[in-house]
This record gives sequence, structure tokens and C-alpha cells, in this order.
Amino acid sequence: MASTFGVTRRLDLLDPHDVSALGGIELVAEGVVEGFLSGLHRSPYRGFSVEFAEHRPYQPGDELRYLDWKVVGRRDRLYVKQFEEETNLRATLVLDASRSMAWSGDPEHRLTKLDYATRLAAALALVLLRQRDATGLIAFDERVRCAIAPRARAGQWHAVARALVDLEQGGGERTAAEGALARVTDLLRRRGLVVLLSDLLVDRELVLLALRYLRHRGHQVMVFHLLDPAETELDASAEARFVDPESREGVVAAPRELRREYRATVERAVAAWRHALRSSGIAYHRVSTDTPFGYALRRAAAGRARLG
Repeated sequence: MASTFGVTRRLDLLDPHDVSALGGIELVAEGVVEGFLSGLHRSPYRGFSVEFAEHRPYQPGDELRYLDWKVVGRRDRLYVKQFEEETNLRATLVLDASRSMAWSGDPEHRLTKLDYATRLAAALALVLLRQRDATGLIAFDERVRCAIAPRARAGQWHAVARALVDLEQGGGERTAAEGALARVTDLLRRRGLVVLLSDLLVDRELVLLALRYLRHRGHQVMVFHLLDPAETELDASAEARFVDPESREGVVAAPRELRREYRATVERAVAAWRHALRSSGIAYHRVSTDTPFGYALRRAAAGRARLG
């Protein structure tokens, strides 16, 4: 939490660029998650809740710190506190680290899509691990760049956070080759929750095939479609040169003449992704890189609750 003039500010509700200026990935994620969890009691979304629900008899392997000694004293039997959503979920965050993600339409005021994704991924990992869900990370561009198997052990979140920092410092290649996605699906053998964070500037049919395959194998799948505001709305400059961040090919055009057609094209593409994914039982969330991290976390909580 940050405090100014005695007023506590929830970092999960502030501008992502401003929050990221406070420190590195770990510090930002911790602040965002503290704010997010503090607001859960006012939220209808309980997908990431760890609130006390009831007691159950002690079983070998249960952590002793959850023994309720008052109940033990009254009943002369061992009981532990059970928490809501105590599912021992296996979750894997799958991050697109390709070249197109390393872009911002306004670098002085907005994070790149990759910077936003790494901080959101770190926050998601921290929330999942705090509720004792095994959590891992896979990052890819043309190849799988890192793969951390889901674990719920001490130190797992710091391992994930360090890998995310390394991804930011590296230079991504072109987006998801077929071999990389095949490798990703091969790594996800044990069913669980799969969260893809990507700008979806990829081969749509290839990605849909991979995600539907994961659903067929029993995974819950959630997609965060990350977009910079400049990708959805052209500015009004008289003439500009547009460059593909991956192929480096460019074209000169007048945005004023293209704005309406461009906006319609983007909305059609977004609608096509949304329909294709949701009709396949995959949760879809469109997230702008100027959206506070807390709102994205709430969408994840709501999406997980619907996925069941």
C-alpha cells in the first residue's frame, strides 16, 4: 500500500504506469495484491477467496497451523479450519513474450503490453499461491523461453517473478511459431487452470486449435487479450508511417482517412476472438494496458468462478 498525506491508496485501482514507477515487478505485484485482497469482502467475486468457511476433521498431511485449538479442547478431537475455494488447483500462466508485446503507443504514459502482462502475471501468481494453489509459468515467442512447473512451495513466487524480470530484459522474437505452441500444450499434461496473456497478434486458427485441445484434455482456460489504447483508435495526425513491430515492414497513411474503417476492423477482430473462445468454453477478457491491475484481477476471479 502507498500512502500520501495520510490517505491510503489502493495500488490495484491506480494507473498501471504510475504504479509501476514505484518499483520493480515484485514490489508492484505485492502492493497490487494487498489492495485487491483488502477489497474482496466488498466484492461479489469469490474465485480467489481464502476466507474461513468451516471446520473438518484433521487428516495426515494437513498443516498444523490450521488446527483450531478451541474446537480441539471442546471436542477432544483434531479439527482444522477449511477455507473457501480450497481446491489445490494447478495453475499455469502462459505469457506471450513476442516482439509485438514490447510496444506502447505512448511510452511516457503507458506501459508496453509486455510490461503490463508481466506485472499482471506476477500479481495473479501471488494471489494463486497465497491460496495454496500450485502455480507455474510458461513464456514463449518462436520458442518456449522459460518453463516453471506449477508448485505451491515456499519461494515459488519469487522464482516466477525473477523469470518475469528476465523476460522484460530480453528481446522477444516473432510471435508463436507452431513448434512453440505444440511445446506449450505438451508441457501442460496435468489438467488445471491455464491463463494465456497475449495481444493475440498470432495465427488465430493455430491458437484456437491449441486452446481447444487444452479444453478437450480437461483444462480450464482463460485468455487475457491485451491491447494498447492506440491499437484500437488511430490518432488524428495528417500523415504517419505505420511499422509492423515484428516484420519491420512499414506503410505511410493518413489516419484521418482510415479511422472509421480501422476502428471497425479492430472491433470485428476482437469480436471474432471473443466469440470463438467463449463458444469453446474458454473465458475471454479484453484488457487495455491503461486498466488498473485490480480490475483485471477481478475479471480473473469472476472468470474462474464461471469456469467452476
